[in-house]
Amino acid sequence: MASQTPLKGTELVDCARANAKQGIETAAYQCGYGDDLRTFAQELRQACEEMNLQVKELTDLITDQDMILNVGTGEIVAPDTASNL
Repeated sequence: MASQTPLKGTELVDCARANAKQGIETAAYQCGYGDDLRTFAQELRQACEEMNLQVKELTDLITDQDMILNVGTGEIVAPDTASNL
């Protein structure tokens, strides 16, 4: 659910990180900035600086842990029953 008001600080960084894979347009919308990508980017950059995060672009917020979670979304291969190996 998109925020009704533009997020700031750690809430903005958390929201942007959660939506980074969907792209800047989606992240800006979900964080309450609508189509205002410029303000979203400025506020996100400022919030990251205040948190001492080195972020050059939105995708930098995607962590290794997020990438590992994606790897685990493959197909499960298992026998039909416990006795049928």
